[in-house]
Amino acid sequence: MTDQVMAAIDGSQFSEGVCDYAAWASQTLDAPLTFLHVVDNHPQTAEADLSGNIGLGSREHLLEELSQLDEQRAKVAQEQGRLMLKAAKERAMEKGVADPATRQRNGTLVETLEELERDIRLLVVGKRGETAHQASEHLGSNLERVVRTLHRPILMVSEAFRTPTKVMLAFDGSKTTRKGVEMMAKSPLFNGIPCHVVIVGAETGDNRSQLDWALATLREAGHEAEGAIRAGEVEETLRRYQEEHGIDMLVMGAYGHSRIRHLLVGSTTTTMLRKASVPVLLLR
Repeated sequence: MTDQVMAAIDGSQFSEGVCDYAAWASQTLDAPLTFLHVVDNHPQTAEADLSGNIGLGSREHLLEELSQLDEQRAKVAQEQGRLMLKAAKERAMEKGVADPATRQRNGTLVETLEELERDIRLLVVGKRGETAHQASEHLGSNLERVVRTLHRPILMVSEAFRTPTKVMLAFDGSKTTRKGVEMMAKSPLFNGIPCHVVIVGAETGDNRSQLDWALATLREAGHEAEGAIRAGEVEETLRRYQEEHGIDMLVMGAYGHSRIRHLLVGSTTTTMLRKASVPVLLLR
């Protein structure tokens, strides 16, 4: 099934929001919805190897029991995943999605999404995975790797669902953000939603012409659009604009211009993701 909205769910606090935003996107884009749960049988946190402490007589028996325990854990994880997928499907159907699909895979999330990439139109994920409940500003390493690996738009959800009423694009004139303007102009996802375009930088002729182009592109497509050029530190300036104007969805390019930022997902992007209180749509 190609051209679908795919929602990656786990046991984290963000899963209900992921379900609801995915259902909204599926209906708005008129695209099929698939819920994905990945059972990682090789968690990153390695357990201690106790085999060296086992006496000769009992060692083989205990290793066999440990192996059985691992197998039981895998079965429990699979069953938990099946229950989560069933609940997600029912929740989406209650919200009007006709027949969402579910998929469960073994492996890692990043490798699984890489395999399925050609089927994905939009990926919806939670801000952090189920192992990161405590760290309020920690961006899950899984998410960072997904952003680096996948060449598809990614909607990162950080809270319970609210129908977006105002969207803001952080614009720098780069190829990625110009594509973002064109995507916003034609995507059904933003129909009827006022669009704000913000450049953080000096009031120069080049910045003004870039902003004028972006606003004209959006308005020609029938969008209500306004924009601003503001000086200041990027993340703080964007956040202040968001709060002033009641923005409830951000759109950003995943990478900045520099090669160092490219390796780090983009320092501004990463900071915005960590501190975001609204969904962030990342473009590649």
